[in-house]
Amino acid sequence: MNDPSGPDGAAADLPFRPIPELIREHASAAPRQPAIVDATSTLDYGSLDALMDRVATSLQRDGVAPGEVVAICALNSTRYAAIFLGALRAGAVVAPLAASVTPASFRSMVADAGARLLFVDASADAVLGDGAGLPAQISLDAMARGTAFDDWLAPAGSAPKAVEIRPEMGFNIIYSSGTTGTPKGIVQPHGMRWTHVMRGGRFGYSRATVTLLATPLYSNTTLVVFFPTVAFGGTVVLMDKFEVDRYLALAERHRVTHTMLVPVQYQRLMASPRFGAHDLSSFHMKFCTSAPFAAALKADVIARWPGGLVEFYGMTEGGGTCILAAHEHPTKLHTVGQPSEGHDIRLIDEDGRELPRGATGEVVGHSAGMMAGYHGQPAKTAEAEWFDAEGKRFIRTGDVGRFDDEGFLTLVDRRKDMIISGGFNLYPSDLEAVLREHLDVAEAAVAGVPSERWGETPAAWVVAREGASVDAETLRIWANERVGKTQRIAFLEMVDELPRSAIGKVLKRELRDRFVASHPTSPGASHG
Repeated sequence: MNDPSGPDGAAADLPFRPIPELIREHASAAPRQPAIVDATSTLDYGSLDALMDRVATSLQRDGVAPGEVVAICALNSTRYAAIFLGALRAGAVVAPLAASVTPASFRSMVADAGARLLFVDASADAVLGDGAGLPAQISLDAMARGTAFDDWLAPAGSAPKAVEIRPEMGFNIIYSSGTTGTPKGIVQPHGMRWTHVMRGGRFGYSRATVTLLATPLYSNTTLVVFFPTVAFGGTVVLMDKFEVDRYLALAERHRVTHTMLVPVQYQRLMASPRFGAHDLSSFHMKFCTSAPFAAALKADVIARWPGGLVEFYGMTEGGGTCILAAHEHPTKLHTVGQPSEGHDIRLIDEDGRELPRGATGEVVGHSAGMMAGYHGQPAKTAEAEWFDAEGKRFIRTGDVGRFDDEGFLTLVDRRKDMIISGGFNLYPSDLEAVLREHLDVAEAAVAGVPSERWGETPAAWVVAREGASVDAETLRIWANERVGKTQRIAFLEMVDELPRSAIGKVLKRELRDRFVASHPTSPGASHG
């Protein structure tokens, strides 16, 4: 495709093009160009295009109409990618699902999506149960149940009926429980994905791009890089799970130019004693999103890993996106950057009133790339929206932040994570930053737990640095000597690791639930 960017590399306002149509063009122009690579197989663009046709034909044969949903629950693979893209060619909406949820939550997501078919591999076995009440299952590997993929697939050379794909049509449904509980289906239209493709020129995507992905294809974190890569005719190398040594070996072997990683993956890579032994000089751009990215870690990546480093701040729901080109703004590493071109990001107070620059408030955003809404949940959709005085629609992030004089956004914390203790608003990120200053601390998470005296009080969970030995009570006293009286930590526990989602978000809800289960009498002495 032509480079969809202006002379300064910013996204140009080009006419909408469906991604399956672009892949067809790459298959015609460069059929032997590798498109998708996994540990055991490679699909070039000619093979990918043909397999997409067979998938689309099979879905149409089974009565899946445009706008209807098919679900996938499997590890990253070339087949997974081809099914996703083939379903899009048929006009279907794809619901990529995680196998890390409970069986009840999984069934709830499948039912909410109204999935007509369910593609699975052995990794989904635990959530499938006996399979009763679920849609017909198509097995991507010999170990999974249901109809074997090869038996389900239409014959080679099959061509589906042409489907007109419009920007407002559903592309995928991403189920995001965040860190708070019941999953919500975020409906992203084709037009929203097109905005991700349009900004690709700014970051050097081309047919020469080789993108290494070690996060799951059910995550928007992965998809915001996966789709621009194939839209530009580049190569995607998929890992079924992240391992430091294997990642570094693949990056060197494939001469990788682009990657998307979450902060905990950057942390583990940079801490590896073998990091410097690999030739990573091919890298052009590295991306990060989904969780807080410490300024010191950004600085380390810039110093020791060739190529640029870009942090995206935004939501799966869409709205406003901030972009920090960290290698270009070394004095702004504590921020998440400036609003992307054409994105309107503002701050509002608790009553929904817009705040001036310099004030601290909830971040809301508007852009061309916004969800249509939460699937089947109009009330939840309304809760996520904010409208300005002219009726312009914004998406609420739930994050608290402030802009500096140059328009860079600093995040203070998650609004829902804010602790209200004795009437005082406390931000866990402030306490986490203090704990990380201790030489023996590798990671720290702070959350509010019930307190009979104060309503809520701060509790902390800390992972020690390798080889360090630190006493929990000694560390708690040390931290409390460095914070205000109202911020004092009432409980601190040393843990081997923090519970995280598949894309690296600390699951504070799990920490709170664990605390409540083991502490029938809540602490109440945070204010001393």
